Amino acid sequence: MGVAIEETIMKLARDVRILLLDVDGVLTDGRIIYDSKGRDSKFFDVHDGLGVYLLKKAGIPTVLITAKGSRCIKPRARDMRVEAVFADVSPKSKVLEKILRTFGLKAHQACFVGDDLVDLCLMKRVGFPVAVFNAAPEIKLAARYITIRHGGRGAVREVAETILKAQGKWHEAVAAYDI
Repeated sequence: MGVAIEETIMKLARDVRILLLDVDGVLTDGRIIYDSKGRDSKFFDVHDGLGVYLLKKAGIPTVLITAKGSRCIKPRARDMRVEAVFADVSPKSKVLEKILRTFGLKAHQACFVGDDLVDLCLMKRVGFPVAVFNAAPEIKLAARYITIRHGGRGAVREVAETILKAQGKWHEAVAAYDI
């Protein structure tokens, strides 16, 4: 990453006051497993969860926005201390204003992490749009930052660290565990 690009990313990350996340393909690797009774399960990365939790401790809330609902999303959101979950939402942009109003924020203060076409509408409306490494080409084109890690494999943690480092809060977050 060039110096000018890195400076731009850090400036965008400094302005973030809320993290908005897609679920399938961002917090998970995109696979959905159905058992013989039709119940689904998903794989979540523990590192992503800690990243979301560290953001919360630093005063930056996280909201999940997914086009597909699943019973396993809410327990994971509760574990990560996510503020809200919007499931079965299409288009996803229809909840953006409500979220921003609820938290008293402007669109330029929001970071959204997406991976597929259903995320395009939000990518174009927030100040810091992020694509996971394995995102669709259209999502990568709309992104200001593309993670090194894949969705469901630490990409959210990477974004959380970027935000915390840009805002000078990373050392404090780490120090809490270096007792």
